[in-house]
Amino acid sequence: MARGADEIDRPDDETSKFVIGVIASPADESIVTEFFELFKTPWELHRPGRKYDVVLCCGEPKLKEVRADVLLLYSSEKTEFDVEKKIQIQSREKQPTFFRAGKSLPIYDYGIRFTGADFISCFEPTQNQTVVRVGYDLFREVRFLLAEGQPEEKAASPALDLHIALLRDLITGSGVPLMEIPPVPDGYPFIACMTHDVDHASLRRHKFDHTMWGFIYRATMGSVKNAARGRIPASKVWTNWMAAAKLPFVYLGLTRDPWLDFDRYTEIENGKPSTFFFIPFERRPGSSKEKSGDAPKSRGSRYDVSHVAKKIPKLRAAGCEIGLHGIDAWSESSKGRVEADRISEFTGAANEMGVRMHWLYWDENSPAQLETAGFTYDSTGGFNGAVGYRAGTTQAFKPLMARRILELPLHVMDTALFYPYHMNLTQSEAWNVMTPLLEHVESNGGTLTVNWHDRSIAPERLWGDFYIEMLRRLETSRPWFSTATQAVSWFRKRRAAVFEGTKVSSPDGDGLPDLRLRIHRQRRARNLPENYTDTGFRGCIEVAT
Repeated sequence: MARGADEIDRPDDETSKFVIGVIASPADESIVTEFFELFKTPWELHRPGRKYDVVLCCGEPKLKEVRADVLLLYSSEKTEFDVEKKIQIQSREKQPTFFRAGKSLPIYDYGIRFTGADFISCFEPTQNQTVVRVGYDLFREVRFLLAEGQPEEKAASPALDLHIALLRDLITGSGVPLMEIPPVPDGYPFIACMTHDVDHASLRRHKFDHTMWGFIYRATMGSVKNAARGRIPASKVWTNWMAAAKLPFVYLGLTRDPWLDFDRYTEIENGKPSTFFFIPFERRPGSSKEKSGDAPKSRGSRYDVSHVAKKIPKLRAAGCEIGLHGIDAWSESSKGRVEADRISEFTGAANEMGVRMHWLYWDENSPAQLETAGFTYDSTGGFNGAVGYRAGTTQAFKPLMARRILELPLHVMDTALFYPYHMNLTQSEAWNVMTPLLEHVESNGGTLTVNWHDRSIAPERLWGDFYIEMLRRLETSRPWFSTATQAVSWFRKRRAAVFEGTKVSSPDGDGLPDLRLRIHRQRRARNLPENYTDTGFRGCIEVAT
């Protein structure tokens, strides 16, 4: 199995510089491997007799076999070490919330609080070894986040990123240097991935259905109510009333269909590439989440990709990507292939296609089904009713049921922010929610993935001004604006990087931003700020020790 560190045999008495020795249950080996693709630093499964700077242990170690300057002992159970050191456990709680550096860290299994030390207890060096006792099982938490994901009420917590940050801090704060490839493209602070689900590409195709009547209500009485509550300005009321008045002329083909103008995103984004997900077949609601019968009829769209085929050349000329907005691909790979082939008929691109499921349908078997269908990535992992981090991270990751496909997390969706039956925010309230997400991705790296639907820049939503302001605020941070495929390809490049002793090598010549090698210098005290240097590299780089 591939490791983040070299597999070169060394004498057992040789210290493994920069390499973390990991002790975990064999059942967690796939979790450990994926965790260290996200925390991209040299590691290997612990070899008894070998000397390490740091050993990370989840569970009950045989301490006499551990030769390390620093032992990080994670466990949600009382251990022999606790008994030996007479550690006082204040409480053992189900799903506690811990606090570290002013940020809340939700725990989804059990957690331990130590008397006088909250959930971390540190012991000064004895027999040349520092032991840090952490009161939860790290890999059990990682498994939950990657397999099941956080509930909506915890969406605001980047829990997995916080687990990585805590581990990094415990290592460097114990006086050990660390080598890492952070999730940060060289030359940029993070990746901004703007995407658009095309659900309603034409108002004209909705005749006397719930969508048409909903449009009329929201454009007329709904606009008046929102203006009276201070949620929209009066100018938008007038725009929506005029759109409702023109509706008969839209059906007669005498005036422009306002929902057919979604390609205006290319003008709004002004050269920034984005990804459009199109529905393959009209009036197909697909199977229900319970897989017993069909989904609600309202899930079936009144358009398909053939109706917007003339828009595709303009989108592709602007550098945009076309993906599948899947119907049944999440539940059955054969149907996924049929849906992908339908999109390919109009794009001419049969390879490297990504998918996001309509209504974010998904279950634990979906990654394997989508992988079998040939998709290179999925971007369904988000919330319908909240913004934030379903998997607790800004990074693309490999789902546990998959071998190759990557999941590009979805963080922000317009309907989650503004729909009355979701968060129902005003624009100022929405900025209060968005600001922590922007701050986190600026400091942590990774990608911020945004979904702004096709008709959200048209009447009756008119959420285009918020989207334009979001782009403006993102631009001030100078991120790499990429399509979903480009973002995922960069993460694949990072995952392919290999540590060989003090040499690091990665793929080259792919046209993607370079990687960064970050060297964290040792800190003499945990309360000192981080001290590191970054070096951009491509191909290969040698680290001076």
